[in-house]
Amino acid sequence: MTTHTPSAHILVVDDEPDLRTLYELTLLREGYRVDVAENVADAWQHLQERHYDVLITDMRLPDGMGIELIQRLRAQQRGERSVVITAYGSAENAVESLKAGAFDYLTKPVDLKQFRTVIAAAVQDTQAPRAAAGASTSPATPLRGGKAAAPASTAEASLQRMVGNSAAMRQVRERIVKVARSMAPVLICGESGTGKELIAQALHANSHRASAPLVAVNCSAIPESLLEAEFFGVRKGAYTGATQDRDGYFQAAQGGTLFLDEIGDLPLSMQSKLLRAIQERCVRPVGGTQEEAVDVRIVSATHKNLAREVQEGRFRQDLYYRLNVIEIDIPPLRERREDLPELCEALLARIAAESGLPQPRLTPGALAQLARYPLPGNVRELENLLHRAMALSDGGELSFDRLETSLSSLTAPAADPAPTALASTTAAPPAGAMLPADLQDHLDRQEREILIKALQETGFNRTAAAAKLGLSLRQIRYRIARLNIDTPQGNDSGA
Repeated sequence: MTTHTPSAHILVVDDEPDLRTLYELTLLREGYRVDVAENVADAWQHLQERHYDVLITDMRLPDGMGIELIQRLRAQQRGERSVVITAYGSAENAVESLKAGAFDYLTKPVDLKQFRTVIAAAVQDTQAPRAAAGASTSPATPLRGGKAAAPASTAEASLQRMVGNSAAMRQVRERIVKVARSMAPVLICGESGTGKELIAQALHANSHRASAPLVAVNCSAIPESLLEAEFFGVRKGAYTGATQDRDGYFQAAQGGTLFLDEIGDLPLSMQSKLLRAIQERCVRPVGGTQEEAVDVRIVSATHKNLAREVQEGRFRQDLYYRLNVIEIDIPPLRERREDLPELCEALLARIAAESGLPQPRLTPGALAQLARYPLPGNVRELENLLHRAMALSDGGELSFDRLETSLSSLTAPAADPAPTALASTTAAPPAGAMLPADLQDHLDRQEREILIKALQETGFNRTAAAAKLGLSLRQIRYRIARLNIDTPQGNDSGA
């Protein structure tokens, strides 16, 4: 029997007596108190007489739609969590109910194991604020500062990582807190480098799924031929080389959150399979004969305009509406320049901690130079610029003069389109110079030589070598692995 607070009170609304009895008996066996109703009028009478923890309602009822009950509860700012039961394949109804404020939905025929899981999560979610209120006599800090129990601290830390007190960033954090505890899919939109994965992490950390896995998938990095196996898993013998069963991303994220980054790069052939998995909450592994139920919340992200992709036929409209139940837009850094000082301080503190070096002071002149730079790569580009500037600094402060060279070299093409400047960058190679037969191999060899030289000069300290080359530690690790460079293990910080 599921362990939960015994006072949980649930209202079941369904016009089919057999199903109503099935749901009631299942919930009673779990230890809940249950009331039942067979139509909208009867259900609303119950809701006017008392408050419940959870409302479970069929979508279609004899005298109206179950969604009407959800809308009335929302209008009155009631605390009940609503779970909607929809007909098989009625994706539009599910999306509509989630947008109306439903906590989750189930599809007929209802899988009772999934039914119990969803209801337990809804009960936990509705009772969590009461438990938190009873555990502390001091008011909670909504977004920043203060101390709390471990789970609350983790959730708070995930919000604090989104640095900035501009109105735009405050709105993003508030929206995360508001929607994190729903099961509704979230689409995170923003330019490259704005921190879409941080948003996904915060959504997970502030949800009732925080103790379960968060699985992040870069949809653009998986070869098309491997997509189905990576997403849904493989069964032994499905193809040559499949020597054992292997779970996919959906199974790995069971009970937690599946973050689909760069969802706009997913091929159309895979989009239809993903749509069915999301709608029906089950997947069929490659080579499998049975579908497997999966319980994951979908959070996706893209730097593309998906609405335009739909219009141009590159993205399925039904999948777009299924993913875009709740949208979170992250503003580019150029639209919130007031966050630059706080962002720079946070990034410099992290770079200094990773490199084991003292944190330099960012001078007003250097900050003013950064504020004038367009930063098309957003926070990721800002971090790389600070890495480079810190490598050039003497450890005391980052001055305007030291940053100017780095910034002007990057802004020169955009700022000075004179023919002489263009000619210098597009000049032909000297007469008689041999063109490489394989350009990528030629560039890889040059990059490998530069990396090895930087590593040798820093005693194979990868953090110091990265700073020397204006890279992040993650970037240099990736390049070392890609170019198969042998380095001593565990020497990131030189400690």
